Amino acid sequence: MTNHVSYGQSVENLQAPLMRKPLLNSLRMFDAAARRGNFRLAADELNLTQGAVAQQVRKLEADLGQPLFTRLPRGLELTNSGARYHRDIRKALDLIDRATEALRPDTTNVTLSVPPSLATKWLVPRLAQFAEAHPFITLDLSASEALTDFRRDAVDLAIRQGATPKEEGLNVHRLASLDLCAVASSSYQMSGQAIEDIQDFSNHKLIQDGHRHWTRLFQSRDLAPPTVALSFNQTALAIDAAMAGQGIAMSPRLLVSDTMMNGKLVEIWRAPHNADAYYIVHPNRDHPARDNVVAWLLGQATL
Repeated sequence: MTNHVSYGQSVENLQAPLMRKPLLNSLRMFDAAARRGNFRLAADELNLTQGAVAQQVRKLEADLGQPLFTRLPRGLELTNSGARYHRDIRKALDLIDRATEALRPDTTNVTLSVPPSLATKWLVPRLAQFAEAHPFITLDLSASEALTDFRRDAVDLAIRQGATPKEEGLNVHRLASLDLCAVASSSYQMSGQAIEDIQDFSNHKLIQDGHRHWTRLFQSRDLAPPTVALSFNQTALAIDAAMAGQGIAMSPRLLVSDTMMNGKLVEIWRAPHNADAYYIVHPNRDHPARDNVVAWLLGQATL
C-alpha cells in the first residue's frame, strides 16, 4: 500500500520555522557593529556598554536563525548573509532617520541687536534658558548702541533704550521701564547725611557712563553738574566699578537686578519715574521664530 500524508500534514511539515521580527534597537546595534567591525567601537558610538551590544547582536542572530558575524580575535567580519542583510538594513535605517528628521522644525536664525551693557548684564546670563526653551532657534546677538535700520541692516529685531520709538512699519513692545537706581557695593562706606534726593550725592564718589545719568539728574534739579570720580563709555563697566567698591553708579534696574539679588550690589536711592524704557522693535512682517524670541524676552523681563 502506498504511503501518503494528508494535505494538512504536508503543509505543517514543510513550513520553515517562524522568525521573530527583530526590534529596531537590535537592528541599530547590528548596523553600528557592522560599520565599525567591533563591538567596543559600536558601543562607544551608541553610548552603551560593549556587553549590551554583543548580547543584542547574539539575540538578533538567534531570532534570525543564522550568524551575521564571524568573531575574530580583534574584531568582527560580516558573513555573506550578514553583509546582504546589512545592506538592506542600512537603507531602511537611513529611510527612518530621514523621515524622523523631516518632522523636526527647521533651525531658524534670528539676529537681535541689543545694547552692549544689556547684553552683558542681563541677556547673556539667560541664554542657556533660551536654548533649552527653543532648541531649534539660533539667536545671533549684535551688541551695538547704533540705531538699527531694518531696511539696510541684517537684523530681525532690536532692543532700544529711551523714548517710545515712533517709526512707521515697526512693531513696538515695552520690555521694561528704565527705573534708574543708584547702586554701590556693600563694602562702599556711606558717610554723612542720608540720601534723600539727588543733591545728597554731591560729596560721594560718583561713577558715570556714556548715558550721563548723573549729569542729567543734577540738571533736572537745576543743580551744577556733579564731580565724577570715574567715567566709562558703557554702563556695564560703571556697574563693575561699583561692584569693586570704587563708588556709586547710576543704572537701569534691569541691569543690576541679578547683582542686587546675589548681594554684590545694594540700592542706595531710586530716581523719580520717567517715561524712558527698554523697547523691543521689529518690522511688521511674518517671522514665527522672531516672535518666539520676543515672547521669551518679555517673559524674562517680568520674572
